[in-house]
Amino acid sequence: MRTAESPFIADWFSVSLRWLVLLGLVVSLALGGGLRELASLVLAGLAGWNILLTLLAGLNRRLRFHREISLAVDLAGAALFFALAGGIDSPAFWVGLLPIFTAALYFEIIGALAAAGFLLLVQTAITFLREPPSRVWPAWTLIAVPTLLLAAVFGFLSRRVIENLRRSRQEMLEAQKRRQQVESERLRAIYDLTSTLTATLNYQRVLDTALDLSLSALRSQSDEAEGLPDDRLVSAALLFNNEEMLEVGSARRLSPADLRIILPANEGALARAIEEDLPILVTDISQDPELSRIVALHPCAEVYCFPLRSGFSVFGALVFGHPEKGYFDSDRREVLDIIGRQAIIAIQNARLYQDLVDERDRMIEVQEEARKKLARDLHDGPTQSVAAMAMRVNLARRLLEKDPAAAGQELVKIEDLARRTTKEIRHMLFTLRPLVLESQGLVAALQAMAEKMKETFGQEVLIQVDENVLKDMEMGKQGVIFYLVEEAVNNARKHAQAPHIWVNLRPLDRDLVLLEIRDDGVGFDVAATMRAYDKRGSLGMINLRERTELVNGLLHIDSAPGKGTRVQVVIPLTEEAADRLHHAAQR
Repeated sequence: MRTAESPFIADWFSVSLRWLVLLGLVVSLALGGGLRELASLVLAGLAGWNILLTLLAGLNRRLRFHREISLAVDLAGAALFFALAGGIDSPAFWVGLLPIFTAALYFEIIGALAAAGFLLLVQTAITFLREPPSRVWPAWTLIAVPTLLLAAVFGFLSRRVIENLRRSRQEMLEAQKRRQQVESERLRAIYDLTSTLTATLNYQRVLDTALDLSLSALRSQSDEAEGLPDDRLVSAALLFNNEEMLEVGSARRLSPADLRIILPANEGALARAIEEDLPILVTDISQDPELSRIVALHPCAEVYCFPLRSGFSVFGALVFGHPEKGYFDSDRREVLDIIGRQAIIAIQNARLYQDLVDERDRMIEVQEEARKKLARDLHDGPTQSVAAMAMRVNLARRLLEKDPAAAGQELVKIEDLARRTTKEIRHMLFTLRPLVLESQGLVAALQAMAEKMKETFGQEVLIQVDENVLKDMEMGKQGVIFYLVEEAVNNARKHAQAPHIWVNLRPLDRDLVLLEIRDDGVGFDVAATMRAYDKRGSLGMINLRERTELVNGLLHIDSAPGKGTRVQVVIPLTEEAADRLHHAAQR
């Protein structure tokens, strides 16, 4: 027994025609009053045989020598039924159509004529046995001519039908093969995209690869047959810049003017796609206030926008346009969605890699600046003091011979200078690595810093900390807060000429902490200072901003000439609080 994946069409035609013939025989015998017991048994047997063939056809199975067995059973059943039903005088004498149909379907015109000839011989022999010779030849002639004619017609029609079925089946198989090839090409394109995108961490190459492989995956069937890309497809990757505006990161078939376009993405399909994080299909580009500004999209009947967004991270959008109506069907949109999602992952990886590179460079810059700051502090403080001590020691040595009393006074000054220098060095060592922070916590470290400020520079620093906010705060974040305070206090000591500096750390809101450093010094114009900050050669403000970013917080500086300075840092204690804080800041 053979099994096929697709139905045997000839078997379905055969069982269907056989059911029609069997039904016609039953009706003919019933109307003619000739339904005999033995003939009924033959009909029942043929019906049972056809039930078996129907089941096999439904299961797409065939017996070994299926066609030959089916024709043999039909010939035997038709001959037996002809004999038992009354021969030529029976109203069902046309039972010969049963094997003729089967032979025509399975063996075309030659098989139909052979089956008709065999059946005529059997019917003639049965008629000779049952009827006088005078009736045999007229009856045989009356049956033979229509039977052979019908066999020829059915054989011819069956040949045409079978040829059409074979042609249709071949076309269906070729179409299925083409669809499989198309699907295979698309899967290969998606695999190439995934492989290429995961193999590179270059931002620009990710965008170019996404557009090129989209172009390859969206080829039309005619172009696929020729192996050519569809040169009517317009595509672009739009990315947000630092001003939160969309600009062209990479594009195909955009004009030079389109490449320079800037879109705010606050209305139209782009805004909807990015805000709702859902692809948008635009069927009338002229009605879109932003996409209509791209000249290359004007001939497009449809434009498909896919948002490049992952959670709260929004990178931009992929835009595809085509002049053919209905071009972006469900299959093509599905391919674009897959490519878009892969592009998002690749862009995230590229951005994370770039962030790591930037962070590495920033850490190198911070370390370099720390070395420079240490060198400046040593030069301005202890180095100058040591040089002064060397000069005073030389002076005291000379005075010992001329004026011993003056030399003694000079030695006292040298001792005082040495003590101050020691305090400065200890303060510098404390700020480089405050061991008390590691051993006793933030409050003790801040108090120690205030004491050293008072002892070394005579600067009054007042500390006030709500220790409840430190219960669940990790030590790393406490260290960043200490260096924030140290940077702000040093800036105030050097530039503010402030009698007092206040440091306050307290709860602000749910999972939010407020760090405030304020002074009663001379103050400054914040806007004017920030505009010219690059020329100052100082990194105080930059250090404050970078250290605020380390705790995922927000920095605000409020000052005016003659009104002192207030530095405020809002610090989130959880990821949810950080999201809430930054979303509130964006609004």
